[in-house]
Amino acid sequence: MVDVFEQVEEELRSDKLKRLAKTWLPVFGVVLVVALIGALGWWGWDSLNSNKSAKAAEAYDRGMEALRADKPMDARAAFEEAIKEGNGAYKVLALQQQAGLAVSANKFPEAVRLFDEAAKASSDPILSDPPALKAAFLIMDTAPLAEIEKRLTPLAEDKRPLHAFAQEALALARLQHGKTKEAREAFVLLQLGQDVPDSIRQRAQIAVESIDAGTATAIKPIIDAAAKATPPAAGAANAMTPSAAQAAPAQAAPAQAAPAQAAPAQAAPAAAPAAQ
Repeated sequence: MVDVFEQVEEELRSDKLKRLAKTWLPVFGVVLVVALIGALGWWGWDSLNSNKSAKAAEAYDRGMEALRADKPMDARAAFEEAIKEGNGAYKVLALQQQAGLAVSANKFPEAVRLFDEAAKASSDPILSDPPALKAAFLIMDTAPLAEIEKRLTPLAEDKRPLHAFAQEALALARLQHGKTKEAREAFVLLQLGQDVPDSIRQRAQIAVESIDAGTATAIKPIIDAAAKATPPAAGAANAMTPSAAQAAPAQAAPAQAAPAQAAPAQAAPAAAPAAQ
């Protein structure tokens, strides 16, 4: 009798294991297939991105070489390819170069559009804020104050990499539109700021002195005085590689946008306009 009971128990265990296998083996199989597909998909996506980044890098380098050789048409075509193939840093920098070419051709609305596209191409303020600031400077003489403030106010927040430059631009815009008191207050704060670049501090001092002397009746005298006090530096950001641009500390960012301090005029490709 004992043998019979043991045999029955063995058969019951066997049946139970078979039922469990029929229930769960398909589930495990599906999980394994999904995991395999996910791994292959990630590998394919990573390979595709690496390939596109390599193509964007090559196209961007060709564009820079064409600029140095004074071949704007070839440069434009190469940057267009970099924009199409790249994302992030390459796309931002290539769009800025395209905008610079538009500025050189006196196509300011197109340049503003391209700078805006560059600003939207990255969520990293180190990359997005310089073109956003340049676009704002290009419309300083034509747009209403509300539009200029809308563009510059986010850039002027203390944690943004170009906040001092944006604060200066806001002050200049308000001075241009007759808000002398607000402009002077902003320039005084720039004079006293601890993390304000020396060039901006000097321009703020000149602006305050001009306002107090009653000679700052328009924006151009302030810009001209600022240009004489501290000539704009070269647009270093546009010559940087994307990896260098991404690695640059926030405190170094203001140097990238220094050319944007002057009014729209003929400018080097992708640098902000220089004062005439």
